[in-house]
Amino acid sequence: QVQLVESGGGLVQTGGSLRLSCAASGRTFPWYGLGWFRQSPGKEREFVAAINKSPWSGESIYYRDSVQGRFTISRGDAKIAVTLQMNSLKPEDTAIYYCAAQGDHGAYDAISSYDYWGQGTQVTVSS
Repeated sequence: QVQLVESGGGLVQTGGSLRLSCAASGRTFPWYGLGWFRQSPGKEREFVAAINKSPWSGESIYYRDSVQGRFTISRGDAKIAVTLQMNSLKPEDTAIYYCAAQGDHGAYDAISSYDYWGQGTQVTVSS
């Protein structure tokens, strides 16, 4: 059974940094796509970043505009599937961050494209 477990969240001041990790188990071959989403109280879950890899197009990385230049997504090794380095954090980045994985081609920013989800890790940025 596939499981995704996030770690690395916490409380940080504005301008600080955090590194989120997502450990994956239960799958022996590479994921097509790995992504991070976030959800704040009273808001819908939103796309943050994604990294896809396919035989015909190679590796592609995507970010939402508001985190471009501040966040970096990268694939990990066999145990840690994906990480999200978050720098220059702002109060508006406060949310629960979710790791997600997709086994086949799909829109990188669509929740429906992802087959598996972690439980989430809280990120709080104080002003």
